[in-house]
Amino acid sequence: MRTVRRVAAGSNTFAGVRLDRAGMRRTDERWLAERLAEPAARALLVAPEGIYVSADSRPALVPLSSLPPLDEPVLLGLDADGAVFAVNADGAEPPPGATLMGLRDAGALLSAEDAGLLAYGTAIVNWHRAHPHCARCGARTLVAEAGFVRRCPNCGAEHHPRTDPVVIMVVHDGDRVLLGRQPTWPEGRYSALAGFVEPGESLEEAVAREVQEETSVQVEDVVYRSSQPWPFPASLMLGFHARHAGGEPRVCAELDDVRWFERSELEAVVRGETDFHLPPPLAIARRLIDEWLRV
Repeated sequence: MRTVRRVAAGSNTFAGVRLDRAGMRRTDERWLAERLAEPAARALLVAPEGIYVSADSRPALVPLSSLPPLDEPVLLGLDADGAVFAVNADGAEPPPGATLMGLRDAGALLSAEDAGLLAYGTAIVNWHRAHPHCARCGARTLVAEAGFVRRCPNCGAEHHPRTDPVVIMVVHDGDRVLLGRQPTWPEGRYSALAGFVEPGESLEEAVAREVQEETSVQVEDVVYRSSQPWPFPASLMLGFHARHAGGEPRVCAELDDVRWFERSELEAVVRGETDFHLPPPLAIARRLIDEWLRV
């Protein structure tokens, strides 16, 4: 039995995976072949609609040897029992007794460690689904390095899994915070502002730019709080608090509305006493808001 070194996991949903990712062994083809062949090897089946969860609310890992030939398995890492892979489950039979579940629903139900494993497997399999061809020459690429590289046999280019950084921020001003809502959200829901980091931009610059673009408000004292993997499809949410430095909010870009919320008003929202709603607990936006309320 292998000993897996435990490292403190993040407390945000999807940030709790505890595996030895074995990054230094991915180029060792002989070692990888041994992991694929060992009886203890298990696979996480990732379907286009979600992932499979067992009746006891755990990831439905199945013996790798029991699966028919599918797309090449991706090595997620090692746990105390052996190797854990992720497999594109298109066309595969579901595990006995397992339920196909959307990742958001699973994240609200499973432990932090299990939700992290599902997010990890979903992110890497979705990357393979979306990038079968070389971005340089268009040729079909081949899987390499245990699934963490796609290599082009035509031009030699190597393509690696990508993660898109997204800043998400609670802007505060004394005893109030600035929240907005998108038109596609459920009626009455407000959340933290957010946006993708652009090339040649620091995270702090991205926070200031996104807030100004979306609300015309200026910020200062941008402070990092925590991060959250968000595989919808391939983002990393980077959470911040920022202090209001000037300007009054007005809708400027993608938002349907933006406004200040007083502390007492948000406390009433949390208690369910208003028609407004905040994001669910699995979202980093909710953690950022709750952190501010505790100050």
